[in-house]
Parts: sequence; structure tokens; C-alpha cells
Amino acid sequence: MKDGHGLVWLGAPAFPQAARTALADTRLRANLKRATTTIRDKRLVATGELDDWEALREAGAALKRRTLRHLDCYLEQLEESITAAGGTVHWATDATEANRIVTELVRATGEREVVKVKSMATQEIGLNEALAEAGITAYETDLAELIVQLGDDRPSHILVPAIHRNRAEIREIFTREMGHWGIPAPDGLNDDPAALADAARTHLREKFLTAKVAVSGANFACADTGTVVVVESEGNGRMCLTLPETLITVMGIEKVIPAFADLEVFLQLLPRSSTGERMNPYSSMWTGTTSGDGPRDFHLVLLDNGRTATLADTVGRQALACIRCSACLNVCPVYQRTGGHAYGSVYPGPIGAVLTPQLVGVEHAASLPFASTLCGACYDACPVKINIPEVLAHLRAEVVEGKRRRRRIPTTEALVMKAAAAVLSSPRRLAAAQKAGSLGARVVARKGRISRLPGPLRGWSDTRDTPAPPAESFRAWWRNNREKP
Repeated sequence: MKDGHGLVWLGAPAFPQAARTALADTRLRANLKRATTTIRDKRLVATGELDDWEALREAGAALKRRTLRHLDCYLEQLEESITAAGGTVHWATDATEANRIVTELVRATGEREVVKVKSMATQEIGLNEALAEAGITAYETDLAELIVQLGDDRPSHILVPAIHRNRAEIREIFTREMGHWGIPAPDGLNDDPAALADAARTHLREKFLTAKVAVSGANFACADTGTVVVVESEGNGRMCLTLPETLITVMGIEKVIPAFADLEVFLQLLPRSSTGERMNPYSSMWTGTTSGDGPRDFHLVLLDNGRTATLADTVGRQALACIRCSACLNVCPVYQRTGGHAYGSVYPGPIGAVLTPQLVGVEHAASLPFASTLCGACYDACPVKINIPEVLAHLRAEVVEGKRRRRRIPTTEALVMKAAAAVLSSPRRLAAAQKAGSLGARVVARKGRISRLPGPLRGWSDTRDTPAPPAESFRAWWRNNREKP
């Protein structure tokens, strides 16, 4: 389904229920642990090679802050640069408008098939489904996206969409489904990675050589030159970007950067943070159209889809600095145990927990800001220093405040917080509460632990070790030992 802004948002069940189901899937957890651990270890090696890694992170963060402060100016400059280079720029307020623009552009060519470069933006707006309704078939060419498409599945990771699948599952999907989409998998296909990649290469080659229209996303677009950039690891993206006659790129407005020279920073940050490589194997750049070289027609669709509203939030806007490296997912203890599907969004993991609620409305994704331990590992890993824990806490406050406004009768949580505020604001009341808590704890504690708290507090003690309060509070100790002359 799509929310009011057009984002493909499943959202049901809410994260706690979805996560509970995912936690019971031992194969999923094993696949996730193996993959995220491997990528995380490679990233640590690659970033450790640079003495100026932290300076690079700060440079990337500063560039993104400057871009967001002057986003309107850079977008207008980008449009001028691309138009001057022979391209055409389209502005899309939401998913519906973006899908309509792309559909009309494809129809104008007379084609009924398109090849696609891996793109989070097109997944966000549900472009494949919109094209299918118009009688146009979209073929994913990224290997992981191909696995997801053939398996009638959903992506579960920003960088590795099929991270939840193992080799045996992929072999079974290829054997069963490839023939329905084109060249079938070879007889006797095994689950050796080289054999699976060769089967995908053979299957996709036909699409590359016959497709007249391609649809892509974009990692960056340089305002000063109009250069659009796609980075990838397989070369399938480059086939899509160079062979077809028409290229349509759908890009979130936050992907613009001020200058071509700024790529020097981002093309060091992105590969090390995403795949643990010093550089991306394939970095494709194009500026408008060039006679006799590449597509004859280039269209850039600039997608808002809730981003302008997010920009208005002075705390939450930093989520728009994301360069989609997935480093935060690979270090997140919550993501590693639940996977991406539990988030119900195209954007999973820590960045999804802060970006999705802002794009769809916090009230529609109220559980996502709480899908975190607030350990801060995502902040440490982020190459552009997005303070995800800060945004999570900010959005949690919005969720609580929203509930308060919608309810005439205060929630139990609100009453407890109000009582806590009353106690903590008075030294006398705090001292009395500490004394009462200490006395009560002695009654229910065993071996320094409280096995079960009373009433609604049982939800805490049923899943955690709860140490008993000390017999003497710090305030009492200070009074008895330090206030004496």
C-alpha cells in the first residue's frame, strides 16, 4: 500500500509484532549475522587505512549541511545545467506524479519494456507496480534486485536487497522463475556463487541488448555541471546507462551536491562505508546527452515525496543527508536480529527508523523510532555523521506528544511520567521516594535482584534483570559521611 505521501509503506504489522516473527526465524538470523559481520569487518579495514577518515566524515557532513540549507538554489542550478547539456528535468511533488511522468515518457517511446538500475527512489514510489498497471514490464538488472524480483519478494537491505537469502534459496528461485521472465536457468544449476552469477549474466544479457529504455536512480547529481552519478559493483548498471536510447533517472531532491569537485569526498566515503572497498568498481557519470555516445534522450525526475516537509524539521532534516551506504544497518544490533522486512518500509534499519516516519508522517509509523537500543553505533558508523540517536529521541517525543493530543484521558505512561517529574523536581520528594523504594525492594528482592515488579511494571522485570536499590541512597551516604564537620 502507499501512504498519503506516496511512499510504499506496508506498516502492518507494527515493528514489535513483525520483529517477534523475524526473531523466530533462525535461518534468517543466521543469514543476516553472516552477511552483516562480513561487510562490517571489511569496512573497518578499509576505513582504518586512512589517517584522515574522521576529517573526511566531517567534510561530507559539512557539505550535506550546506546543501540542505540552500537546497532550492542548488536544485535550480542543477536544472539549468542539465537543460544546457541537452537533458530534460521534471519535478514530481509525490509518488503519483513521479509515476505518471515516467509512464508517459516510456509510452512516448512506444516501448513496453524497460531495464532498471538498482534504485531506492523507484522502490519508494512503487514504480514497477505503476508501470505494470500501464502494461509496461520493468526488469531489474542488479543481481540482488533480480533475486528479489524473481522471488516476488521485498528488499530487506539498502545495499544488499537479498541479504536475507542464502545460496540454496537463490538457486531454487533461479531454477523456478527465470524461464517465466526470459532465458531460463541452465539445467543442473548448483549454488556455487560463480554459477549463480553466470546464470544471471546469461539471463540479463538478452535484456541489455534489446531494451530501448532504461530507468535508473542516482547517487549524486552535481549542480554546477549537471553531472549525474551512479556507483555500483557489477557493471549491470553501466549496461543500462549506456546501451538504451532513452534514459530516465528518478532522484530524490536531497541527492544534489554543490559541485563536481565535491565528489572527491563522497567517492571516498561511500565505497568504504558500504562495501568496504577503496573505490566502487563501476562509477558511471553522464552530463545530459552527447551525440553518438550513450542515450539520445535523458530525463531527470526530481522527487520530493515528503522531503520538503522533512527539511522543515530542524532536528529531523539531518536524515536527508543519508548517502545510502547502509553502514548503520550493518552495525545495528536490532537490524541484525530482525532483518529489514520488520520495518515495513523500503528504508530499513536505523536510517529507516528516522527517515520513514518523517516521509509518511510520524503518526503512521509510530513504532519505528522505538526500534532501536540507542546504543549509538549507527552514529559512529555514519560517513556523514547523521546523529541518528538524536533524531530517534526527537521522533519518540513527537510520538508521545501526538498520543497525548489525541487522547482526552491521559495514558498510563503519561501519568507515570508526570508523577516522575513531580518527584524529581523536589529534593524532599525524591529523598522520600528513594527511601520508600529501598524499603519496598528489600521485601521483594532475592540475592540483590527483583524477580518481578508489581503492576504494569512487570513488563520491565519479566524481560530484564532488575537490581534492587541499595539500602542507603547516595544522598543519605553524603549526609552521613560528608556533611559532618
